[in-house]
Amino acid sequence: MIIPAVVPPLPRENKWSRGLPASAAFDWLRAGWQDIVDNPMPSLSYGLLVFLVSLAVVACFVSFGWDYILFPALAGFMVVGPLFAIGLYEKSRRHALGERIGLGRMVFVKPASGGQVLFTGVLLCLLMLTWMRAAVLIYALFFGLRPFPGLDHIVGMLFTTPVGLAMLFVGSAVGGLFAAFSFAISVFAIPMQLDKRVDALTAMGSSTALVWNNLPVMLTWGAIVLGLFLLSLVTGLLGLIVVFPLLGHGTWYAYRAIAA
Repeated sequence: MIIPAVVPPLPRENKWSRGLPASAAFDWLRAGWQDIVDNPMPSLSYGLLVFLVSLAVVACFVSFGWDYILFPALAGFMVVGPLFAIGLYEKSRRHALGERIGLGRMVFVKPASGGQVLFTGVLLCLLMLTWMRAAVLIYALFFGLRPFPGLDHIVGMLFTTPVGLAMLFVGSAVGGLFAAFSFAISVFAIPMQLDKRVDALTAMGSSTALVWNNLPVMLTWGAIVLGLFLLSLVTGLLGLIVVFPLLGHGTWYAYRAIAA
C-alpha cells in the first residue's frame, strides 16, 4: 500500500492584513490636519468642547476630594476617547463626500449602526472604571491604608522613594495592558459603526483583528496618539483643543485605509 505524500495546504490570503508600512501613520496625521485646515471652526470648536468638559471633570474630582483617582482618570480618557471623537469622524466622512458640516451635526451624529454605538460606549466606560479601580488597588497594595498625600506631595512620594518607583513600574505595566486592549477593540470599532450597520461585538472583534494583523503601522499610530495626548497633559489639557480634532480626523483616515 502506497501512502500518498502529504501536500501542504495552499496559502490563504489574510483578509485582515493591508501590508501598510509604519510610515503610513504619518500620512493619516497629515490628512487629519488637512481636514482641520480646510474647515477649522467646527473641528476647533469640537476640541474646545472636549477641553471644557475635561476641565470640568478634573475640577469636580478636586472639589469632591477625589484627587486620588485623578491620574488614573486622565489615563482612562484614552480608553473612551474614540467614543467622544465620533463627531470628528462624521466631519471627515462628510468632507470626503465634498460636504461641509457645522458643529451641530458633529455633536448630534446619527451612526449607521444606531444604538450599537451606545452599547460600545457602555463597554468602554466599564473598562475605564475597571482601570480606575485597579489603580486604586495597586496604590493600596504598595502603600497600604496610608491616605493619599494630595497632588502637592504625590510626585515626590512616587519618584523619590523605592516603594513609589515600584508602584510606578507596576502601575505603568498594568495601565499599558489596559490601554493596549482598549486601543485594539475601539480604534476602528466606533468609525465602523458610524459608517456601516454592524453590531458592537462584531465591530470590536474586527477592530482587534485589524490591529493585530497590521501591527507596525498601528503601533506607530498608537505611539503618535500617546505622544500627542501626553503633550496635551503638559499644557494643562489646553492642547486638546487642537490635538483631539487632529487625532480624531486622523483616526478616520486610518479606518479608511485599513478597515473600510
